[in-house]
Amino acid sequence: MTALPPAIFLMGPTASGKTGVAVELAQRLPVEIISVDSALVYRDMDIGTAKPDAAMLTAAPHHLINLIDPTEVYSAARFRADALALMVDITARGRVPLLVGGTMLYFKALREGLTDLPQADAALRAAIEAEAAARGWPALHAELARLDPESGARLQPTDTQRIQRALEVVRLTGRPMSDYWRAGRANTLPYRLLPIAMVPADRALLHGRIARRFDAMLGAGLIDEVRALREKYRLDAALPSMRCVGYRQVWEYLEGEYGRDEMRDRGVFATRQLAKRQLTWLRGMQDIIRVEPSYADNASLGVLPMVTAELDSRLQ
Repeated sequence: MTALPPAIFLMGPTASGKTGVAVELAQRLPVEIISVDSALVYRDMDIGTAKPDAAMLTAAPHHLINLIDPTEVYSAARFRADALALMVDITARGRVPLLVGGTMLYFKALREGLTDLPQADAALRAAIEAEAAARGWPALHAELARLDPESGARLQPTDTQRIQRALEVVRLTGRPMSDYWRAGRANTLPYRLLPIAMVPADRALLHGRIARRFDAMLGAGLIDEVRALREKYRLDAALPSMRCVGYRQVWEYLEGEYGRDEMRDRGVFATRQLAKRQLTWLRGMQDIIRVEPSYADNASLGVLPMVTAELDSRLQ
C-alpha cells in the first residue's frame, strides 16, 4: 500500500460544510479537487446545487462540474471513468486528488468498481413510472424487496430513481441488481486512500443548516432558475436533473401542485431525507475517519486542523 499514490475522500451529508473545508485544504496542501456530486455535473443548475461561485472556483478549481446539459444523463460508470482519468493526471503532476462530495454511490463505485449493467429500457421505465403513479412508490419498493432483498433493504421507499433502476434491471434480466454490484467489486482502486467523513453529532444543528440554506437558495432566485431552465431546455419531471432535491419541489410548485410555503417545507424535508440517506451510507463504510464539523463560523473550519494533521501523518 505504501507504494501506491495517495488520494483523499472528503465525504459527508449535504450542508455539512465539505466545500468550505475542501477549498481551505486546497489553499494549504498540494491537492486538486474532484467533485463527487451527481447534481454539480449539470450546466445552468447553480443555485439549487449550491455550486461553488466564480470566486471560489478561481481560488480552488473543481473538476467534474458543468459537464452536461440538464437534458442529459450522467452515470456512476461515467463518473468512475472520468474520476480515474483525472486522478492519474493529477498524480502525474505530483499532486494529490481530493475527491469531495455527498454522492455516496459515486464513492462506492470508485472504490469498489462496477460491473456491466444492462442498458436502460425506455419502455420499461415508462411502465414502471405508470405503475408508481397508480400504486405508489412504497408498493414498488415492497416489490423490489421481494425480488431483490438486498437492494430493497439498502434503498429507502422515497429513493424513487434507484428503486426504478433496480426494478428495471431485475425485470429485464431476472437477476437482482445486488448481484451486479458484487460482481464489480474486483476492480479495486489503485490508490492509498485517506477517507474522511464529516459527521455531525448533533442532527438538529445539521437540520438547521439545511433549512437556512434552502431558504437562502429561494432568496437567491431558485424559482427563477428553474423557470429559466424550463425555457432554455426541453425538460420533463422524469429527468434525473429535475429529480434533484429542490428542483423537483420547485418544478411541482410551478406546475401548480401546491403553494410556495408547502414547496419550501417539502424542499427542506427532502433535503433532510437526503442527508439521512447519506449518513446511513457512511455508517456502513469501513475504515473511514469520522470528524465532527464545527458550525461556529458557518464554514466547518474547525475540522481543518484534524484533517491537516491526519494528512501530514499518513500522506507524507
